[in-house]
Amino acid sequence: MENNININKIEADKQLEIIKELNQRFEEEYEKTGIRKTYHIVTFGCQMNSRDSEKISGILKQIGYVETDTEDADFVIYNTCTVRENANNRVYGRLGHLGTLKKKRPGMLIALCGCMMQENTTVEKIKESYRFVDIIFGTHNIFKLAELIKIRLDNEETGGKQSDLMVVDLWKDTDMIVENLPNDRKYPFKAGVNIIFGCNNFCSYCIVPYVRGRERSRNPQDIIEEVKKLASEGVIEVMLLGQNVNSYGKNLNPPMSFAKLLLEIEKIEGIERIRFMTSHPKDLSQELIDVMGASKKICKHLHLPLQSGSSRLLKIMNRRYTKEDYLDLVERIRKAVPDISLTTDIIVGFPGETEEDFLETLDVVKKVRFDNAFTFLYSKRTGTPAAIMENQVEEKVAKERFDRLLAEIQNSAAKSSSRYEHTIQDVLVEEVNTQDENLLTGRLSNNMLVHFAGDKSLIGKLIPVYLEESKGFYYIGSQVK
Repeated sequence: MENNININKIEADKQLEIIKELNQRFEEEYEKTGIRKTYHIVTFGCQMNSRDSEKISGILKQIGYVETDTEDADFVIYNTCTVRENANNRVYGRLGHLGTLKKKRPGMLIALCGCMMQENTTVEKIKESYRFVDIIFGTHNIFKLAELIKIRLDNEETGGKQSDLMVVDLWKDTDMIVENLPNDRKYPFKAGVNIIFGCNNFCSYCIVPYVRGRERSRNPQDIIEEVKKLASEGVIEVMLLGQNVNSYGKNLNPPMSFAKLLLEIEKIEGIERIRFMTSHPKDLSQELIDVMGASKKICKHLHLPLQSGSSRLLKIMNRRYTKEDYLDLVERIRKAVPDISLTTDIIVGFPGETEEDFLETLDVVKKVRFDNAFTFLYSKRTGTPAAIMENQVEEKVAKERFDRLLAEIQNSAAKSSSRYEHTIQDVLVEEVNTQDENLLTGRLSNNMLVHFAGDKSLIGKLIPVYLEESKGFYYIGSQVK
């Protein structure tokens, strides 16, 4: 453990030196031209990818890049997702546009990173068909971005041909967690904090363990120090992030449970709200439920992916719980936190799904009464066991089931959300409403949005709001003065 920490510190120091060197190079160029280099990041995928993009943005700003809201920039980064095939196709589609832009913009750099880059077939396709891409890196070595930029720029200075300039740095796996590098938060008053990287679950439909690697928990003291620093900077809400936060600490020596980590974070002055995602049902302990029930800071929201209500399919999916286990878990959670908001993920059309299997899923939806659900048609991911299973469900059948499920979830969500109508709730004000600049948008503890009239000086504050009307997935409210 100590040896790993030393190696990680050495690597962090090395990267900070390279950032400093590049910043000096960029400053000298700015003195000659009077123009700052710009960058633009496009993020596909989950909260983990969004957090990774904040790290990328932080490194680029330290180097001397200035963020812009257009892809017509000096450096464009696509932070990719590969959970579903259409995510890959979107990246390929947009790469063509970038290639055209690059022809008109000498010196433009294009980088691809994220989960999609951890797939060998994807990288080979990019090498062959998108030679204008400059840098490719994966999920394990984001901290090396400055070094990869330096290699690319140094190659260019030596007069290398375009075919020699592409920098590809991909790691199959690692136990490295490099701390204390720059990051650029989207909001000054709330922040994501990685607590565990990777996944050990190998659900039969999921590519994530193959592209994110094995579970690696951060040292609890590093997490606590990071949250304390965030609190000192004015952050009042943290989101603890991991592919499976409930597995946190199992690989530490000595081990530490996620519930105990939450207790330590709750002690930190200035932090008023604690969120976390994602939770795997098989690892959600009674200890964690008890901590949630007693907490004054943990938000009343839990994202608990179901995937299917059929115990038969759950076994084939390698989820390691049954329908009955899931319903029992929900019952225990609701007993401890009666007003909790539950959201979930559900896959429709998994290989071999019968009408009876689907009805089991509908039954769970009706019994649990989810506040919201992210529903997906099964997407075949090459390299996963499910991709080669027999009895793939016909698209027409899957789509019909999907529509029935969506109708049930919308009905359930409408009933659940209306329970807070005509009550006063604390709202963390996040931004000016994107549709109406006279309104503010904030978030309840249960993660639902609220739109209400107010002054933008309230952004970043927790204030009481009267919830006048539920609109299904958001509220219209008014500030309580």
